[in-house]
Amino acid sequence: MQFQNFLIPAAVLLGLGVSYQQWGWPGVALAAGLVVMWVLMHFTRMMQVLKRAANRPIGYVDSAVMLNAKLKPGVTLMHVIAMTRSLGTLLTPKDAQPELFRWIDPSDATVTCEFVGGKLKTWELNRPQAEDAAQDSAQPT
Repeated sequence: MQFQNFLIPAAVLLGLGVSYQQWGWPGVALAAGLVVMWVLMHFTRMMQVLKRAANRPIGYVDSAVMLNAKLKPGVTLMHVIAMTRSLGTLLTPKDAQPELFRWIDPSDATVTCEFVGGKLKTWELNRPQAEDAAQDSAQPT
């Protein structure tokens, strides 16, 4: 179970309680204002990431090799979408765990990412074989 599900609300309640104990209702108003600002910052970031991703094809990335080099275990899906500036192609049924997403680049190299609970667990880079590309170009059409 993720600690963030309990840690963040507990920290907010603790902060509100301490601010009430120290400064009364003006302290609660200040603490509540800080919480609202924090939520608005995260919401604004999420909307910017999704706005950038809306202008690109689904599952497209400029370079799958560079994406593979930048990925780290534990990053969120939102972070990967921000890096690729594109929504990944969902390979699993909706709301199934783990979730598999794929991004492809112009050279047909792909990165397939496995997310468990919204966090990156594993990923795999698949590059097209050079001889397959040579055979395809050598065959007459």
